[in-house]
Amino acid sequence: MSIFTELAHQYIDGQWLAGTGSWDIIDVNPYNGEKLAAITVATVEQVDEAYRAAERAQREWAQVSPYARRAVIEGVLRLTEEREDELVEAMIDELGGTRAKARYEVWLAKEFLREAIQLAVRPEGRILPSLVEGKENRVERLPVGVVAVISPFNFPFLVTLKSVAPALALGNAVVIKPNQNAPVTGGGVIARLFEDAGLPAGLLNVLVTDIAEIGDALLTHPVPKVISFAGSDRVGRHVGAVAAKHFKRTVLELSGNSALVVLDDADLDYAVDAAVFSRFVYQGQVCMAANRILVDRAVEHDFTERFVKRVRSLNTGDPHEDDVQIGPLINPFQADALTALVDRALEEGATALVRGATRGNLVEPTVLTGLPEDSPLLGQEIFGPVALLVPFDGEDEAVRLANATPYGLSGAVHTRDVERGVRFAKRVEAGMFHVNDSTISDEPLAAFGGEKASGLGRLNGDATVEAFTTQKWISIQHGRSHFPF
Repeated sequence: MSIFTELAHQYIDGQWLAGTGSWDIIDVNPYNGEKLAAITVATVEQVDEAYRAAERAQREWAQVSPYARRAVIEGVLRLTEEREDELVEAMIDELGGTRAKARYEVWLAKEFLREAIQLAVRPEGRILPSLVEGKENRVERLPVGVVAVISPFNFPFLVTLKSVAPALALGNAVVIKPNQNAPVTGGGVIARLFEDAGLPAGLLNVLVTDIAEIGDALLTHPVPKVISFAGSDRVGRHVGAVAAKHFKRTVLELSGNSALVVLDDADLDYAVDAAVFSRFVYQGQVCMAANRILVDRAVEHDFTERFVKRVRSLNTGDPHEDDVQIGPLINPFQADALTALVDRALEEGATALVRGATRGNLVEPTVLTGLPEDSPLLGQEIFGPVALLVPFDGEDEAVRLANATPYGLSGAVHTRDVERGVRFAKRVEAGMFHVNDSTISDEPLAAFGGEKASGLGRLNGDATVEAFTTQKWISIQHGRSHFPF
């Protein structure tokens, strides 16, 4: 039995179930169009069942020793290591990413599991001084209760686990709504790992469904206290607005439009390597990807020549093949939309230094230059293998161009002077910025999140504890208080 046949179900209160909706989500291999699974969507009633199961189970889980919770996460880590090859193959099939991308995703997910193991025993209470004689102020850190996790298709295993594992380690229960392009690697696989690691029933639930079936029920239901969402800013705005109306806390990891900046003293060969990776890894379907590559005019000619040569060497094709760097986009809609974006840019006066062909979901790399500064393409997220080269004169103009976008997620600058790079990084409106590296980076202890339309809140390390716990003040009066009346 394949992993898709086995795990393409709803998972509610410890039971693998069929959805009770009237239509199916079809899980398709984006490279060859093969049907991997058909999953009948979950209904509003099943949303309620999942949340109520989580609510019941969480009350007891919150009282469980953090060392016992830690043991479950340790079990998930062991199982992930044992099943790594199977996970990698499933990711290639379902997501269309290369083998290198899939192995990186599993490797980083294991690092986040190791951090979640530590988070289980990290929260600490505090005793604070009081204005009142004889009073003791305790501030306890407690789980929020139930967390909803709505995850994307591009790194579904990693991004989902980044919320699920620490939320459970900290004493919460979780309901996952995976992206419908990744229902197994972002949902069923994770449920099976926790089930096999001994997580009690009800604490983790997976709902494969769509807004067309359930509307906003996932957001408006009274049980979840925190919504952890990763996806587009368009959907994220809606999630944030609905959650705020119902007094729910959100962590929103949204779109990006990162700039990789090449200053006049950069190591050009190294900058080219970083730029090619930052733009084209997983076909550019990464929120931190370098949409825009800003190059000082002093080195523009040399950088462009080397960059174009490297891009032309990239192979597009079957992601199972080791010599392929560019696999398919996730679905035909994305491939057609990206092709239309490039056509429009060329009509607006851009020049194609490399013009890749589109064959089904396979979109070869494209490199554009000469875009007008008011081109809409420069201000938006491009979720595909299209690089925009933009020249600048001096650091001030580079900062202005880097900030000329509604987004502020990530970025990078290349210079031989590290402190110059740090000064530059501080001027860019982004939640994360890297000196002499890729725009794409994530680490378990470093706060991850964006500014402006790239989201609200942070994850990783201490930020994760803040996201999935709440603080309660408990005061104790030793002796008698004196009241004014």
